[in-house]
Amino acid sequence: MLYHLFMWLHYTYDPPGFGVFKYITFRAGLSAITALVIAFWLGPKIIRKLKEHQIGEAAKVEAPKTHLSKAGTPTMGGLIVLASIVIPTLLWNDLTNGYILLILFVTVTLGVVGFLDDYLKVVKKKPKGLIGRYKIVGQVFVGIVLGSVMVFTPEWIDTSLASIRTSTTVPFVKHLELDLGWFYIPMVIFIITATSNAVNLTDGLDGLAIGTVGIVSVTLAIIAYITGNFELSGYLTIPFLRGSGELAIFCVAMGGAALGFLWYNSYPAQVFMGDTGSLALGGIIGAMCVLLKKELLLPTLGGIFLMETLSVIIQRSYFKYTKRKYGEGRRVFRMSPIHHHFELLGWPEPKIVTRFYIVAILLMIITLATFKVR
Repeated sequence: MLYHLFMWLHYTYDPPGFGVFKYITFRAGLSAITALVIAFWLGPKIIRKLKEHQIGEAAKVEAPKTHLSKAGTPTMGGLIVLASIVIPTLLWNDLTNGYILLILFVTVTLGVVGFLDDYLKVVKKKPKGLIGRYKIVGQVFVGIVLGSVMVFTPEWIDTSLASIRTSTTVPFVKHLELDLGWFYIPMVIFIITATSNAVNLTDGLDGLAIGTVGIVSVTLAIIAYITGNFELSGYLTIPFLRGSGELAIFCVAMGGAALGFLWYNSYPAQVFMGDTGSLALGGIIGAMCVLLKKELLLPTLGGIFLMETLSVIIQRSYFKYTKRKYGEGRRVFRMSPIHHHFELLGWPEPKIVTRFYIVAILLMIITLATFKVR
Protein backbone atom coordinates (compact mmCIF):
# COMPACT_ATOMS: atom_id res chain seq x y z
CA MET A 1 0.00 0.00 0.00
CA LEU A 2 2.76 2.43 0.91
CA TYR A 3 4.61 1.33 -2.22
CA HIS A 4 1.64 2.31 -4.40
CA LEU A 5 1.25 5.62 -2.54
CA PHE A 6 4.91 6.54 -2.91
CA MET A 7 4.93 5.52 -6.58
CA TRP A 8 1.86 7.68 -7.22
CA LEU A 9 3.56 10.63 -5.53
CA HIS A 10 6.75 9.94 -7.47
CA TYR A 11 5.09 9.87 -10.89
CA THR A 12 2.61 12.67 -10.14
CA TYR A 13 4.67 15.24 -8.27
CA ASP A 14 8.22 13.85 -8.55
CA PRO A 15 9.38 14.81 -5.04
CA PRO A 16 13.13 14.24 -4.58
CA GLY A 17 14.17 10.81 -3.29
CA PHE A 18 10.88 8.99 -3.88
CA GLY A 19 12.27 7.11 -6.87
CA VAL A 20 14.19 4.89 -4.47
CA PHE A 21 10.97 3.00 -3.74
CA LYS A 22 11.17 1.46 -7.22
CA TYR A 23 14.13 -0.65 -6.14
CA ILE A 24 13.50 -4.13 -4.79
CA THR A 25 16.60 -4.06 -2.57
CA PHE A 26 15.46 -0.87 -0.82
CA ARG A 27 11.93 -2.15 -0.23
CA ALA A 28 13.32 -5.51 0.92
CA GLY A 29 15.28 -3.72 3.62
CA LEU A 30 12.18 -1.81 4.70
CA SER A 31 10.20 -5.05 4.68
CA ALA A 32 12.68 -6.83 6.95
CA ILE A 33 12.76 -3.93 9.42
CA THR A 34 8.96 -3.65 9.41
CA ALA A 35 8.57 -7.39 10.04
CA LEU A 36 11.05 -7.28 12.90
CA VAL A 37 9.38 -4.26 14.52
CA ILE A 38 5.92 -5.84 14.22
CA ALA A 39 7.15 -9.09 15.78
CA PHE A 40 8.79 -7.22 18.68
CA TRP A 41 5.71 -5.02 19.20
CA LEU A 42 3.06 -7.67 18.70
CA GLY A 43 4.85 -10.56 20.43
CA PRO A 44 4.39 -9.56 24.08
CA LYS A 45 0.77 -8.51 23.46
CA ILE A 46 -0.22 -11.83 21.89
CA ILE A 47 1.73 -13.86 24.47
CA ARG A 48 -0.07 -11.97 27.24
CA LYS A 49 -3.47 -12.59 25.64
CA LEU A 50 -2.71 -16.29 25.18
CA LYS A 51 -1.76 -16.56 28.86
CA GLU A 52 -4.91 -14.70 29.92
CA HIS A 53 -7.08 -17.15 28.02
CA GLN A 54 -4.95 -20.12 29.15
CA ILE A 55 -4.18 -21.13 25.57
CA GLY A 56 -1.21 -23.33 26.35
CA GLU A 57 0.51 -26.40 24.94
CA ALA A 58 -0.73 -29.72 26.33
CA ALA A 59 1.79 -32.21 27.67
CA LYS A 60 3.05 -34.44 24.84
CA VAL A 61 3.23 -38.05 25.95
CA GLU A 62 5.01 -39.02 22.72
CA ALA A 63 7.88 -36.57 23.37
CA PRO A 64 10.83 -37.12 25.76
CA LYS A 65 9.97 -36.69 29.45
CA THR A 66 12.00 -33.48 29.61
CA HIS A 67 9.23 -31.87 27.53
CA LEU A 68 6.65 -32.33 30.28
CA SER A 69 7.88 -29.07 31.84
CA LYS A 70 6.81 -27.25 28.65
CA ALA A 71 3.14 -28.02 29.22
CA GLY A 72 1.17 -24.80 29.56
CA THR A 73 3.52 -22.70 27.43
CA PRO A 74 1.37 -20.41 25.24
CA THR A 75 0.86 -21.72 21.72
CA MET A 76 -0.69 -20.31 18.52
CA GLY A 77 2.26 -17.91 18.38
CA GLY A 78 2.19 -18.40 14.63
CA LEU A 79 -0.19 -15.42 14.67
CA ILE A 80 2.85 -13.25 15.44
CA VAL A 81 4.76 -14.72 12.51
CA LEU A 82 1.92 -14.44 10.01
CA ALA A 83 1.12 -10.84 10.96
CA SER A 84 4.81 -9.98 10.67
CA ILE A 85 4.88 -11.44 7.14
CA VAL A 86 1.55 -10.26 5.75
CA ILE A 87 1.62 -6.63 6.97
CA PRO A 88 5.05 -5.74 5.48
CA THR A 89 4.04 -7.50 2.26
CA LEU A 90 0.90 -5.35 2.02
CA LEU A 91 2.92 -2.22 2.76
CA TRP A 92 5.98 -2.63 0.55
CA ASN A 93 5.06 -5.00 -2.29
CA ASP A 94 3.44 -4.34 -5.64
CA LEU A 95 -0.04 -5.71 -4.94
CA THR A 96 -0.84 -5.98 -8.65
CA ASN A 97 1.92 -8.60 -8.99
CA GLY A 98 0.54 -12.12 -9.60
CA TYR A 99 3.39 -13.79 -7.72
CA ILE A 100 2.61 -11.78 -4.59
CA LEU A 101 -1.13 -12.41 -4.78
CA LEU A 102 -0.54 -16.17 -5.07
CA ILE A 103 1.93 -16.37 -2.19
CA LEU A 104 -0.45 -14.33 -0.01
CA PHE A 105 -3.22 -16.79 -0.89
CA VAL A 106 -1.03 -19.71 0.19
CA THR A 107 0.01 -17.95 3.41
CA VAL A 108 -3.48 -16.94 4.53
CA THR A 109 -5.23 -20.19 3.53
CA LEU A 110 -2.77 -22.50 5.27
CA GLY A 111 -2.61 -20.09 8.20
CA VAL A 112 -6.38 -20.51 8.61
CA VAL A 113 -6.08 -24.31 8.40
CA GLY A 114 -3.36 -24.29 11.06
CA PHE A 115 -5.33 -21.87 13.24
CA LEU A 116 -8.40 -24.13 13.15
CA ASP A 117 -6.23 -27.10 14.18
CA ASP A 118 -4.72 -25.19 17.11
CA TYR A 119 -8.09 -23.74 18.13
CA LEU A 120 -9.71 -27.17 18.30
CA LYS A 121 -6.77 -28.60 20.25
CA VAL A 122 -6.12 -25.91 22.85
CA VAL A 123 -9.45 -24.06 23.12
CA LYS A 124 -12.00 -26.79 22.42
CA LYS A 125 -9.75 -29.39 24.09
CA LYS A 126 -9.98 -31.90 21.25
CA PRO A 127 -6.69 -33.83 21.52
CA LYS A 128 -6.35 -34.50 17.78
CA GLY A 129 -7.41 -31.00 16.74
CA LEU A 130 -8.51 -30.73 13.15
CA ILE A 131 -8.96 -34.25 11.77
CA GLY A 132 -5.96 -35.20 9.64
CA ARG A 133 -7.91 -35.62 6.44
CA TYR A 134 -9.34 -32.11 6.74
CA LYS A 135 -5.84 -30.68 7.03
CA ILE A 136 -4.88 -32.64 3.94
CA VAL A 137 -7.94 -31.27 2.14
CA GLY A 138 -6.79 -27.72 2.90
CA GLN A 139 -3.27 -28.43 1.69
CA VAL A 140 -4.49 -30.20 -1.46
CA PHE A 141 -6.86 -27.30 -2.20
CA VAL A 142 -3.95 -24.85 -2.05
CA GLY A 143 -1.88 -27.12 -4.29
CA ILE A 144 -4.68 -27.44 -6.84
CA VAL A 145 -5.22 -23.67 -7.02
CA LEU A 146 -1.51 -22.89 -7.28
CA GLY A 147 -0.82 -25.64 -9.83
CA SER A 148 -3.87 -24.78 -11.94
CA VAL A 149 -2.92 -21.11 -12.16
CA MET A 150 0.64 -22.05 -13.15
CA VAL A 151 -0.56 -24.44 -15.86
CA PHE A 152 -3.76 -22.91 -17.25
CA THR A 153 -3.37 -19.15 -16.71
CA PRO A 154 0.36 -18.43 -16.38
CA GLU A 155 -0.10 -15.16 -18.31
CA TRP A 156 -2.05 -13.83 -15.32
CA ILE A 157 1.18 -14.01 -13.36
CA ASP A 158 3.67 -13.22 -16.11
CA THR A 159 3.89 -13.88 -19.86
CA SER A 160 7.41 -15.30 -19.41
CA LEU A 161 5.88 -18.27 -17.57
CA ALA A 162 3.84 -19.41 -20.57
CA SER A 163 6.71 -21.25 -22.28
CA ILE A 164 7.77 -23.12 -19.11
CA ARG A 165 4.40 -23.54 -17.39
CA THR A 166 4.88 -27.26 -16.64
CA SER A 167 8.67 -27.25 -16.46
CA THR A 168 11.18 -27.07 -13.64
CA THR A 169 14.85 -26.11 -13.62
CA VAL A 170 17.30 -29.00 -13.30
CA PRO A 171 20.14 -28.20 -10.86
CA PHE A 172 23.78 -28.40 -12.07
CA VAL A 173 22.76 -28.56 -15.75
CA LYS A 174 22.73 -25.56 -18.12
CA HIS A 175 19.74 -24.77 -20.32
CA LEU A 176 17.79 -27.82 -19.15
CA GLU A 177 14.22 -27.69 -17.89
CA LEU A 178 12.35 -30.89 -17.09
CA ASP A 179 8.83 -30.78 -18.55
CA LEU A 180 6.40 -32.70 -16.33
CA GLY A 181 3.33 -32.16 -18.51
CA TRP A 182 0.11 -33.29 -16.80
CA PHE A 183 2.08 -34.56 -13.81
CA TYR A 184 2.89 -30.97 -12.89
CA ILE A 185 -0.28 -30.24 -10.90
CA PRO A 186 -0.02 -33.51 -8.87
CA MET A 187 3.62 -32.57 -8.18
CA VAL A 188 2.57 -29.13 -6.91
CA ILE A 189 -0.05 -30.73 -4.64
CA PHE A 190 2.57 -33.14 -3.29
CA ILE A 191 5.09 -30.33 -2.69
CA ILE A 192 2.63 -28.12 -0.78
CA THR A 193 1.39 -31.03 1.34
CA ALA A 194 4.87 -32.42 2.00
CA THR A 195 6.59 -29.13 2.89
CA SER A 196 3.69 -27.98 5.05
CA ASN A 197 3.75 -31.19 7.09
CA ALA A 198 7.57 -31.34 7.14
CA VAL A 199 7.92 -27.98 8.88
CA ASN A 200 5.16 -29.05 11.26
CA LEU A 201 7.19 -32.17 12.19
CA THR A 202 10.34 -30.07 12.67
CA ASP A 203 8.60 -27.80 15.16
CA GLY A 204 9.49 -29.90 18.19
CA LEU A 205 12.34 -28.04 19.90
CA ASP A 206 12.53 -24.42 21.00
CA GLY A 207 13.63 -22.30 18.05
CA LEU A 208 14.35 -25.22 15.71
CA ALA A 209 11.65 -24.78 13.06
CA ILE A 210 11.50 -20.98 13.03
CA GLY A 211 15.29 -20.57 12.90
CA THR A 212 15.58 -23.05 10.04
CA VAL A 213 12.72 -21.33 8.21
CA GLY A 214 14.59 -18.04 8.60
CA ILE A 215 17.70 -19.50 6.96
CA VAL A 216 15.63 -20.98 4.12
CA SER A 217 13.77 -17.69 3.61
CA VAL A 218 17.04 -15.78 3.12
CA THR A 219 18.08 -18.36 0.52
CA LEU A 220 14.75 -18.02 -1.28
CA ALA A 221 15.06 -14.23 -1.23
CA ILE A 222 18.39 -14.46 -3.05
CA ILE A 223 16.97 -16.94 -5.57
CA ALA A 224 13.90 -14.76 -6.18
CA TYR A 225 16.03 -11.66 -6.73
CA ILE A 226 18.28 -13.49 -9.21
CA THR A 227 15.32 -15.03 -11.05
CA GLY A 228 13.63 -11.65 -11.44
CA ASN A 229 16.78 -9.88 -12.64
CA PHE A 230 17.33 -10.12 -16.39
CA GLU A 231 21.12 -9.75 -16.27
CA LEU A 232 21.77 -12.05 -13.30
CA SER A 233 19.43 -14.80 -14.51
CA GLY A 234 21.02 -14.63 -17.96
CA TYR A 235 24.52 -14.81 -16.50
CA LEU A 236 23.58 -17.87 -14.40
CA THR A 237 21.60 -19.43 -17.28
CA ILE A 238 18.33 -19.84 -15.40
CA PRO A 239 14.87 -18.84 -16.70
CA PHE A 240 14.15 -15.13 -16.26
CA LEU A 241 10.72 -14.62 -14.68
CA ARG A 242 9.68 -11.00 -14.98
CA GLY A 243 8.16 -9.71 -11.75
CA SER A 244 9.34 -12.59 -9.57
CA GLY A 245 11.82 -10.27 -7.89
CA GLU A 246 8.91 -8.98 -5.80
CA LEU A 247 8.99 -12.34 -4.03
CA ALA A 248 12.39 -11.38 -2.61
CA ILE A 249 10.64 -8.65 -0.60
CA PHE A 250 8.15 -11.21 0.72
CA CYS A 251 10.93 -13.67 1.62
CA VAL A 252 12.92 -11.00 3.44
CA ALA A 253 9.77 -10.16 5.42
CA MET A 254 9.53 -13.86 6.32
CA GLY A 255 13.16 -13.78 7.44
CA GLY A 256 12.52 -10.70 9.60
CA ALA A 257 9.41 -12.33 11.06
CA ALA A 258 11.38 -15.49 11.84
CA LEU A 259 14.11 -13.50 13.54
CA GLY A 260 11.56 -11.53 15.58
CA PHE A 261 9.67 -14.65 16.64
CA LEU A 262 12.91 -16.41 17.52
CA TRP A 263 13.39 -13.76 20.22
CA TYR A 264 10.43 -15.32 22.07
CA ASN A 265 10.74 -18.89 20.82
CA SER A 266 14.42 -19.49 21.62
CA TYR A 267 15.23 -21.79 24.54
CA PRO A 268 13.46 -21.69 26.94
CA ALA A 269 10.51 -20.74 24.75
CA GLN A 270 8.00 -18.14 25.94
CA VAL A 271 5.60 -19.12 23.16
CA PHE A 272 5.20 -21.90 20.63
CA MET A 273 4.36 -21.40 16.97
CA GLY A 274 1.75 -24.14 16.76
CA ASP A 275 0.21 -25.37 13.54
CA THR A 276 -0.92 -21.78 12.86
CA GLY A 277 2.64 -20.95 11.92
CA SER A 278 4.25 -24.23 10.93
CA LEU A 279 1.68 -25.34 8.35
CA ALA A 280 1.69 -21.92 6.68
CA LEU A 281 5.48 -21.52 6.68
CA GLY A 282 6.00 -24.97 5.21
CA GLY A 283 3.46 -24.27 2.49
CA ILE A 284 5.14 -20.95 1.72
CA ILE A 285 8.51 -22.64 1.18
CA GLY A 286 6.97 -25.18 -1.19
CA ALA A 287 4.98 -22.53 -3.05
CA MET A 288 8.05 -20.31 -3.43
CA CYS A 289 9.95 -23.14 -5.11
CA VAL A 290 6.98 -23.75 -7.42
CA LEU A 291 6.62 -20.07 -8.35
CA LEU A 292 10.36 -19.72 -9.02
CA LYS A 293 10.55 -23.00 -10.96
CA LYS A 294 13.08 -24.44 -8.49
CA GLU A 295 11.11 -27.45 -7.27
CA LEU A 296 14.09 -29.82 -7.61
CA LEU A 297 16.10 -27.70 -5.18
CA LEU A 298 13.73 -28.51 -2.33
CA PRO A 299 15.58 -31.66 -1.09
CA THR A 300 18.72 -29.56 -0.66
CA LEU A 301 17.16 -26.27 0.38
CA GLY A 302 14.82 -27.98 2.85
CA GLY A 303 17.25 -30.72 3.82
CA ILE A 304 16.52 -30.35 7.54
CA PHE A 305 12.78 -30.72 6.95
CA LEU A 306 13.40 -33.69 4.65
CA MET A 307 15.59 -35.38 7.26
CA GLU A 308 12.94 -34.92 9.95
CA THR A 309 10.21 -36.34 7.70
CA LEU A 310 12.27 -39.31 6.53
CA SER A 311 13.13 -40.20 10.12
CA VAL A 312 9.41 -40.50 10.92
CA ILE A 313 8.70 -42.54 7.77
CA ILE A 314 11.66 -44.87 8.40
CA GLN A 315 10.77 -45.32 12.06
CA ARG A 316 7.13 -46.16 11.41
CA SER A 317 7.82 -48.39 8.41
CA TYR A 318 10.53 -50.38 10.20
CA PHE A 319 8.37 -50.73 13.33
CA LYS A 320 5.44 -52.10 11.30
CA TYR A 321 7.71 -54.41 9.29
CA THR A 322 9.44 -55.92 12.34
CA LYS A 323 6.16 -56.28 14.22
CA ARG A 324 4.71 -58.18 11.30
CA LYS A 325 7.82 -60.35 10.88
CA TYR A 326 8.95 -60.92 14.46
CA GLY A 327 5.78 -60.16 16.41
CA GLU A 328 7.51 -57.27 18.13
CA GLY A 329 8.07 -53.79 16.73
CA ARG A 330 11.68 -52.54 16.62
CA ARG A 331 13.02 -49.05 16.11
CA VAL A 332 15.81 -47.50 14.06
CA PHE A 333 15.89 -44.33 16.17
CA ARG A 334 15.33 -43.97 19.87
CA MET A 335 12.49 -41.62 18.98
CA SER A 336 11.30 -39.77 15.91
CA PRO A 337 11.39 -37.10 14.53
CA ILE A 338 15.15 -37.30 14.63
CA HIS A 339 15.68 -34.29 16.88
CA HIS A 340 14.13 -36.34 19.70
CA HIS A 341 16.62 -39.14 18.94
CA PHE A 342 19.48 -36.75 19.69
CA GLU A 343 17.72 -35.60 22.87
CA LEU A 344 17.59 -39.19 24.12
CA LEU A 345 21.29 -39.55 23.28
CA GLY A 346 21.87 -36.87 25.90
CA TRP A 347 22.43 -33.82 23.70
CA PRO A 348 21.14 -30.60 25.33
CA GLU A 349 18.28 -29.00 23.42
CA PRO A 350 20.14 -25.74 22.55
CA LYS A 351 23.07 -27.79 21.18
CA ILE A 352 20.78 -29.80 18.89
CA VAL A 353 19.13 -26.62 17.58
CA THR A 354 22.46 -24.88 16.99
CA ARG A 355 23.89 -27.86 15.12
CA PHE A 356 20.78 -28.10 12.97
CA TYR A 357 21.22 -24.40 12.16
CA ILE A 358 24.79 -25.11 11.06
CA VAL A 359 23.60 -27.90 8.77
CA ALA A 360 20.87 -25.61 7.38
CA ILE A 361 23.46 -22.92 6.57
CA LEU A 362 25.68 -25.49 4.82
CA LEU A 363 22.66 -26.63 2.79
CA MET A 364 21.96 -22.98 1.96
CA ILE A 365 25.49 -22.61 0.56
CA ILE A 366 25.16 -25.83 -1.46
CA THR A 367 21.79 -24.68 -2.82
CA LEU A 368 23.19 -21.36 -4.00
CA ALA A 369 26.26 -23.08 -5.41
CA THR A 370 24.03 -25.02 -7.81
CA PHE A 371 23.43 -21.76 -9.71
CA LYS A 372 27.12 -21.40 -10.52
CA VAL A 373 28.15 -25.04 -10.81
CA ARG A 374 26.25 -25.74 -14.01
